[in-house]
Amino acid sequence: MTNAFTLLKTSPTGPRAGVLRTPHGDVPTPVFMPVATQGTVKAVSPEELKGLGASIVLSNTYHLYLRPGLEVMRRAGGLHRFMAWDGPILTDSGGFQVLSLTFLRRLSDEGVGFRSHIDGGSEHMLTPELAIEIQETLGSDIMMALDECPAFGGDFEAIKAATERTHRWAERCLARRRNTGQALFGIVQGGTFPELRRDSARFIAGLPFDGYALGGLSVGEPKPVTYAAIEQCAPLLPEDRPRYLMGVGSPEDFFECVSRGIDMFDSVLPTRVARNGAIFTTEGREDIGNARFKEMMGPIEPGCDCYTCRTFSAAYLHHLFRCQELLAYRLATIHNLRFIVRLMQDIRRAILDGSFDGLKESFLRRYRPADAEVAASQKQKWMEAQKRKRSALEAEG
Repeated sequence: MTNAFTLLKTSPTGPRAGVLRTPHGDVPTPVFMPVATQGTVKAVSPEELKGLGASIVLSNTYHLYLRPGLEVMRRAGGLHRFMAWDGPILTDSGGFQVLSLTFLRRLSDEGVGFRSHIDGGSEHMLTPELAIEIQETLGSDIMMALDECPAFGGDFEAIKAATERTHRWAERCLARRRNTGQALFGIVQGGTFPELRRDSARFIAGLPFDGYALGGLSVGEPKPVTYAAIEQCAPLLPEDRPRYLMGVGSPEDFFECVSRGIDMFDSVLPTRVARNGAIFTTEGREDIGNARFKEMMGPIEPGCDCYTCRTFSAAYLHHLFRCQELLAYRLATIHNLRFIVRLMQDIRRAILDGSFDGLKESFLRRYRPADAEVAASQKQKWMEAQKRKRSALEAEG
């Protein structure tokens, strides 16, 4: 394996700082990975990503498999060349998307049979072996094992069955792996049941993966439940391998999860809310459409070093959103990603110099998290919309 993880500062259950070495460059940890679902981080170019300090991005196996497809990827020479990004890439296995976005799913130990969400008609079977084949074709630096991510709120027996299937699929992913130059991470499941979480952590940690992820979290459960799951699992994972918490991207969560031993994060949250006019600041999220920004001639975040804040006023950004100009989405995205990347850089620096606890206390004292009930309601509405799409297609077919 050409990937290697070096810890520069660590504690048994606390914050860690390290370096993950990959064929396309080093990744300082803790790190946030912007999400380039279909080979692009929405609204920004690879050059802009580098300029704001991103060291690694995440792309989606499911989406790239369906469109543009593996043949195009082979002809392009892999995902790095196709998207003109020469830094590290992590690809997820596609399991979450198959289970949440697709229609007429048929779940078995073999894999997941589904109809494409793009054309609603073509049928596919995603197996652990195919998930690895796709990711090896993409040429990502870090591959993820196929897992079953159960919905929040499932009963014990259903979550147990999903967790055990995830374990069997993990073994098959390792057996199918051909390119040892690409790292392969396993995924811990178990829902919100401590016993299942610990059993899964022990099982996955016993397999020779290059890193370990916690999946099935940030899917609607209260945040204290997320934090408890990390506390249950992190001490059971190998200390010398990176720990990746999937799908978490809120600033306050970084402090809570890094303090519990997490090294890697990804989420569409910073870019998705940016396109809806929600701007991260050290005081919390701000709605740029609010009338108070109409005549604010200074930047949205004084002292911010991003291109948006160095170049444009809050009033201008407010104007762009009011007019629904495309530039609004790019400028808001650049700001939010730079805010998150810089925050993670500050966290890493504080771990190394021993001031992490002070940084955490001062940041959380000022920062107003988004209303938890509103956030949960929005996520629930999204999940219900996906269910309605599935039901409509099932009725047609």
